[in-house]
Amino acid sequence: MRARNNLSTKINLINLFRELWEEHIMWTRSFIISTVSELDDIEYVTHRLLRNPTDFANVFRLYYGDEIAKEIERLFTTHLTIAASLVTHAKAGDTEAVNQDRADWYRNADEISSFLASINPYWNTGDFKSLFYNHLKMTEDEAVYRLTKKYAQDIINYEMIQSEALMMADIISYGIIAQFYGR
Repeated sequence: MRARNNLSTKINLINLFRELWEEHIMWTRSFIISTVSELDDIEYVTHRLLRNPTDFANVFRLYYGDEIAKEIERLFTTHLTIAASLVTHAKAGDTEAVNQDRADWYRNADEISSFLASINPYWNTGDFKSLFYNHLKMTEDEAVYRLTKKYAQDIINYEMIQSEALMMADIISYGIIAQFYGR
């Protein structure tokens, strides 16, 4: 029975990280759409989007404790607030502010990548940087496609974002499984 419970725990962890990443990209997309279209739900969408870092932190807390969970929450919150700023500045046509947001966003991705690699020997800074850089590029493209009304391209791009988000979820969950449950 123990092996079965161990398997269930692993499957649940994989599914949980997949759900968290799906929520991350879905609420980010909702934020982009609400911002670009000036929808009345922006306050509610933003509030829900900013719950995602806490949800991630709560799972990390189970394995790594409070201090690491707080840092995950801080880093992911920064990731989302920079993204929101970038979308808002892009909508306003403020190229200088967009460029600054982009630089800050990639710096934050470097911080997230380094931090994750520092807490789990099965994670690699370079791998995470590559994934996060792709994530940022595709998310910025998502905002641009929405702003320029290229809806077909926006949908294709979102499907790529979704595939990569699931890959990120799996890398994180497999690393935790290897570190805490053995392979």
